[in-house]
Amino acid sequence: MSARLIVSVSGIRDETRDAAAEFAAEMDRRDIELSLLVAPRLKDKYRLTRDTETQDWLRMRRDHGDALVLHGYDQAATKRRRAEFATLPAHEAQLRLRAADRVMEEIGMRTRVFAPPRWVASPGAVSALPTVGFRVFAGLVGVQDLERGTTVRGRVHGIGEGFGTGSGGYVWEPGSTEPWWCRALVMGAGRTARRGGVVRLSVSAKQLGRPGPRAAMLDAVDLARFHGATSARYEWVPRSRTAVA
Repeated sequence: MSARLIVSVSGIRDETRDAAAEFAAEMDRRDIELSLLVAPRLKDKYRLTRDTETQDWLRMRRDHGDALVLHGYDQAATKRRRAEFATLPAHEAQLRLRAADRVMEEIGMRTRVFAPPRWVASPGAVSALPTVGFRVFAGLVGVQDLERGTTVRGRVHGIGEGFGTGSGGYVWEPGSTEPWWCRALVMGAGRTARRGGVVRLSVSAKQLGRPGPRAAMLDAVDLARFHGATSARYEWVPRSRTAVA
């Protein structure tokens, strides 16, 4: 089985949109579809419902072929606060998921795929997803089809927002030794692709504005493609269609 390559971008807002757009253009030249991780963030100064230009760009990218993925509701993770869905019981997770789903529908960006902040969700949160209508859960170590009960294994390799120290993935955070980390990211992606696995690359739009992380992501994509990885997205494929990702 040939390797697959899933590239996701998070943290897209007015001040990071240009960097995300430049990266998307690079992916277009490589025939790579993106998965765009989006959260309403109603209590954040970067509230998506007020950022109509970013909404327009995201919908344009979706129409172009990229996938939209719900990436939380309204709590940004911090060093003192755990990721939003990491410890929630099922009932509370369901309330947050319903609220987020409603907002995404109102702005024309509804999705059936969920990737939790920092890629970590409690068992209760995962169990609540189907009750709200979500069909795919993308976690740190694999992607679950909640309708079929199947899981595709593959650990996230990432830079920036969406990760926390000790998450167990290939994680680079500000303060780490950037050149070493970037090399490790590229080599990890190449190893997975060479073995025919699922290469899952994730980067925050903020880090795409830095030359080192941006170059590392492009190199990781190019190396995965060199080893035969084909483009895929985080998406739900109905039973009536042939599964793609």
